[in-house]
Amino acid sequence: MTIKTDALIIGAGPCGLFQVFELGLLDISVHIVDSLPQPGGQCAELYPDKPIYDIPALPSVGAQELIDRLLEQIKPFNPRFHLAQQVSQLTPLDNGRFQVVTTKGTEFDTGTVIIAAGLGAFIPRLLKAPGAEAFRDLSIHTKVLKPADFAGQHLAILGGGDSALDWTLALHDRAASIQLVHRRLEYRAQPASVNKMKQLAKTGRLTEHQGNVTQVLTENDQLSGLEIINREGQRSQIKCDQVLVFWGLSPNLGPIADWGLELEKRAIEVDTEKFQTNVPGIFAIGDINTYPGKKKLILSGFHEAALAAFGVQQHLHPEQKVRLQYTTTSPLMHQRLGVE
Repeated sequence: MTIKTDALIIGAGPCGLFQVFELGLLDISVHIVDSLPQPGGQCAELYPDKPIYDIPALPSVGAQELIDRLLEQIKPFNPRFHLAQQVSQLTPLDNGRFQVVTTKGTEFDTGTVIIAAGLGAFIPRLLKAPGAEAFRDLSIHTKVLKPADFAGQHLAILGGGDSALDWTLALHDRAASIQLVHRRLEYRAQPASVNKMKQLAKTGRLTEHQGNVTQVLTENDQLSGLEIINREGQRSQIKCDQVLVFWGLSPNLGPIADWGLELEKRAIEVDTEKFQTNVPGIFAIGDINTYPGKKKLILSGFHEAALAAFGVQQHLHPEQKVRLQYTTTSPLMHQRLGVE
């Protein structure tokens, strides 16, 4: 049975969830499709306990807590989720609407499509050194679901970005030891995090290495360490019993790449008025889009969702004047939000 809706959001990460809120304020019906079995995108799947510091009015909020707050915020609009499935087909119809079909056979007739798919079907980059495959998801991990699981463990953390440094700082006082391995001297993480890590290294509370992992070492069929080769070609071994790999994500747009959208370096080009793509009625917000001055921040995605909502309303009802009403004073907004 075909589901008819005003808008279909592809992606239930923070930007997709906030898009539900902005569309709900405009009384636009919404369904959401996501490939993961739960809402939250990367925040819920890869780093639920990671603290985020740049959300307005929240000095610090855990990634999963942010998702929980967003889900609470959109409750008045009764969002309908279709999880653990991907959009496999998108076909423009003669009447200006779109037929969308998922990998589970769910079919939509929608007036607009908002792509909020982050990096697409994001796939963590894996450690592929000899011996690694046998310990994947056992002693070699690409995410931290329960930090307490690593208490008292000898950890090797691989990477030089924010996730690697954030978890190095978060786990250094829980783990028995931490070996931080990055392929070069320069780090991509925030300078403040790098400075904190350097101070811990000076005090001996962690050890910093530059190089690439060449082999996973074992003892009695258990992971016992890693072999590393540095830039001068010298090999060394470090002892560890758990490995955390934070090499970022390998973006894969999947079928989105075949929808006739203009792309730049595997990101979808949009305007900055409505965040609409080159196909009228298809919008893109969050990390998956690109435009001059683009910054990949959750805050930027929230801004994009707000303007995209008005673009969706204009596309659905071109004859109506788009009116901005404030949630603080508008009785209509209060009614839609269920505010007494």
